[in-house]
Amino acid sequence: MSDFTDKELIDELKKRFEQNKEALKEVQDLNEELRKVNQKLEESESLKSHFISNITNEIINPFSSILALSKNILSVEKENWKKVISMVSLIYSEAFNLDFQLRNIFVAAKLEAGEILPEILNVDIKQLIDSLIESFKYDTKKKKININFNFNISNENDIPYFFKTDPEKLKLILSNLLSNAVKFSKNESEIIINTALENNNLIISVQDYGVGITLENQKIIFDRFKRLDSGINSLHRGHGLGLSINKALLDLLDGNININSTLNEGACFTITIPENESQVSGFAFDGNELFFDEDESFNKDVESF
Repeated sequence: MSDFTDKELIDELKKRFEQNKEALKEVQDLNEELRKVNQKLEESESLKSHFISNITNEIINPFSSILALSKNILSVEKENWKKVISMVSLIYSEAFNLDFQLRNIFVAAKLEAGEILPEILNVDIKQLIDSLIESFKYDTKKKKININFNFNISNENDIPYFFKTDPEKLKLILSNLLSNAVKFSKNESEIIINTALENNNLIISVQDYGVGITLENQKIIFDRFKRLDSGINSLHRGHGLGLSINKALLDLLDGNININSTLNEGACFTITIPENESQVSGFAFDGNELFFDEDESFNKDVESF
């Protein structure tokens, strides 16, 4: 084998230097990626801990309030029924919020496990939204908020309009939007719900005139483990599951969600859901499904009391 000339030796050294330089760059890039992954894992663990802590509070606090209020009712004299009515209203509010949080938690668990599928029925959209507004009556009354519902889908001879979709999932999506709208609205303000149909797509928007959301925060509000300093996932009541669940459920229904918001001027969330093409015979009117079976003997005891 002949010896390298000086030029060949220099060229070979340059070649190996460039190869080593590229290898070092790859190692540095890999180390940087590992550092970012490690940082994200640390952030995720921290946020999950905060998330679990919030969930615990959202379950324990309503239960504690319900137990305390129920105990107080038992000790109220018969002539003080006005006090009972007030406490019953508070019990309803706490129970409603607890039920709402549990629905989100259960759906989140099913989504994580991949155990959730659409259950398509013919849904009376107007009645579903009317029942949803009714369920939030206590919270809207407390803040003196007026809900203006515009049903812009023509239905001849007042025959209910039925849309093929999953009623329970649609109602949870709208519940999260309305809950946020009420939560972040100013007292004595208005919430506008618009419903329309375009090319077999159901379009529903929920507009509030509250705190609004910055452009920066709009990019992360659908992330389950992100918390905002102000806006949807702030330190108000709730654990930030709502919008991330909405995004996942809408993906399941082949729909989408958009936001239009200006800080301190309010926010408008718009969902679009295509009508399912399945042949279904079942009907749903308000999207409600009970978590627990009703106990007839318990109901009779309540009525006799």
